[in-house]
Amino acid sequence: MFFPATRRWQAIAMIVCGFILTACGHPPLEKKPVVPVVTPQPRPAPAPVIDRPMRGVWLATVQHLDWPPLNTVNMTDDAERIRAQQNALIDKLDNLASVGVNTIFFQVKPDASALYHSNILPWSDVLTGENGKDPGYDPLQFMLTEAHRRGMKVHAWLNPYRVSMDTSASTVAALRRTLSGSPASVFALHPDWVRTASHRFVLDPGVPEVREWIASVVAELVTRYAVDGIQFDDYFYYETPTSRLDDRTSWRQYGQGFADKASWRRNNTLLLVKDISRTIKSLRPEVEFGISPAGVWRNRGDDPQGSDTRGAAAYDQAFADTRLWVHEGLLDYIAPQIYWPFARQAARYDTLAKWWADVVRPSHTKLYIGVALYKVGQPSKMEPDWIVGGGVAELQRELDLNEALPEISGTILFREAFLRQPQTQQAVDYLRSRWQHSALQDEKTAPVRRGVFTRNGP
Repeated sequence: MFFPATRRWQAIAMIVCGFILTACGHPPLEKKPVVPVVTPQPRPAPAPVIDRPMRGVWLATVQHLDWPPLNTVNMTDDAERIRAQQNALIDKLDNLASVGVNTIFFQVKPDASALYHSNILPWSDVLTGENGKDPGYDPLQFMLTEAHRRGMKVHAWLNPYRVSMDTSASTVAALRRTLSGSPASVFALHPDWVRTASHRFVLDPGVPEVREWIASVVAELVTRYAVDGIQFDDYFYYETPTSRLDDRTSWRQYGQGFADKASWRRNNTLLLVKDISRTIKSLRPEVEFGISPAGVWRNRGDDPQGSDTRGAAAYDQAFADTRLWVHEGLLDYIAPQIYWPFARQAARYDTLAKWWADVVRPSHTKLYIGVALYKVGQPSKMEPDWIVGGGVAELQRELDLNEALPEISGTILFREAFLRQPQTQQAVDYLRSRWQHSALQDEKTAPVRRGVFTRNGP
């Protein structure tokens, strides 16, 4: 299913029509039904909202990193498993509220499976140990209900291209077994889209139908669920020196007009971002769209517009021109992962935070900064400040700078499980005191802003 570029985004936005047909017993969406092209309806006037700094946390589900507890998968009693997983999530939300967190970035698509009811993706095996098995409840809806009850926002966090975390024979067999149910894995339905990179199965970003498929996943999410935002992480083209993405076939087929493969790859990533931006804004304009890329766009040694750093660059390694996305107005927010301390000369925290502040200043894109809570309390010869005074001094410096720069609208911690690790407790106690006090001040002083910015990207 491939539509002309000038009309394709409208068609993608209306793929949700297929969900209604599926519910009535028609073939599932992966069978690629013909989708009518319609003009999006006028957007309703937004309600007044209150400006507050965003204090967020990433909650990872891939490989059970933060949730659900691994031991729940082996429970033979479904009711007991459901109860244990829901209680564990409630416990986490209560703790997050006590710290002062007001936004959760919940990983609902860790690979080509879902932690919510979908007509496109099979259920994730992190819930039951089996791909495609109904867990007996809807984790995303449960999260939304419980988080919103506590006054927290929820952004659905998706990895767009990853299919699996390994390429083992058992993984291949598990993905193929989903053909016996509905929906089946994209791995089994469209093997021609699948490549190997970084020793994992991934979708080829150079195939136009792949980008349309991802847009349909997002369309289903924002249509069915009251999510406050959609976030992609930094895994676009993700490869290692020993496991490169072999996209020679799609490069030969679709790379005409590009001087080199790197430029073509960056354009493929740009096309995905444009498709997702348009899809969300045509369906639910109040839903924020953001991306959390690597902290370095480009190094000044490679580009005079880059940062004074010497780190791995998203532009060159992930083929993601993150700066361009801001300039073109494609994002509501960008959340670079600045996981280095002030003293790390190759990529200083303050150098990067100020560089990103300069990037967003002329735009309407909000800037959140991803902070490395996972490094706090961990001994490191190259970054010793993470253990000085329990990491409190370094964390305080970073938060102070975030609040001092007017372009920075909030902080996101990576990741939730480290809020309860012994080595982070001094820092977490400091964070709780600071954010809870700030939250009280917000209630008293935060101005009411009428209306929201509507992106004018292409």
